[in-house]
Amino acid sequence: MLKTQLDNYIKEYETKSFIENDPIQFIHRFDSKQDKEIAGFIASMFAYGKREIFITKLNHIFNLMDNKPCDYVKSFNYKSNNITACDYRFSKDCDLIQILKILNTLYCENETLESLFQYSYSQNREIWNMFQCVVDYFYSRQDIEITKGFYHLLPNPRKKSALKRMNMLMRWFVRKSEVDIGIWNFVNKSELLIPLDTHVAKISRKLGLLKRNDNAYESVIELTNNLKMFDSSDPVKYDFALFGYGVNNKI
Repeated sequence: MLKTQLDNYIKEYETKSFIENDPIQFIHRFDSKQDKEIAGFIASMFAYGKREIFITKLNHIFNLMDNKPCDYVKSFNYKSNNITACDYRFSKDCDLIQILKILNTLYCENETLESLFQYSYSQNREIWNMFQCVVDYFYSRQDIEITKGFYHLLPNPRKKSALKRMNMLMRWFVRKSEVDIGIWNFVNKSELLIPLDTHVAKISRKLGLLKRNDNAYESVIELTNNLKMFDSSDPVKYDFALFGYGVNNKI
């Protein structure tokens, strides 16, 4: 019964209309793979808090990039740049500047975000350790003044938080549907983890899909494993179902 209900919500919400009010909209604005990667990476980092606020902030950031994120990153000069008024909650301009500086090095070495994530995954073929390797790459290259906001944009997997935004990014890039773009194929969608935030956690507890009281790593694993009982090949598609359940039941 529950599976049928959630599957119906997937059909209703995993459609193009979902994109309009979701941070994934920024990926769909671009055509090239590298533009999509960089846009998705930046959009995911800022995707917390009130949607209307962080979407406004992301629009400002991409306008500063002249809506050419890859070209902007490749030509980025941290000593002379136009990153201003990009402060958002915990992070300041300098935190975004540091991330862009590191991305500049990555792309100027003829590497990409995909190659970084793929290499990180190849180390032991496990999603959480992949996140750790990616984050360590950025942490080890921090070389200008930053604030604690840098570490909020790129949270440390060792702290065992839910890593909702990183898991959301992987959903965007690995799954292929009307919403998710499926441009990375080095990992199977069956291995993805649910993007867990307080809203998804609340709904999942109401439905009996999550017993733990915290919203941390162990809860992500518990919920993902329970969703695998509905579809072991694509458990993260139920992210749309949980969203739809919340909307329809005003949770």
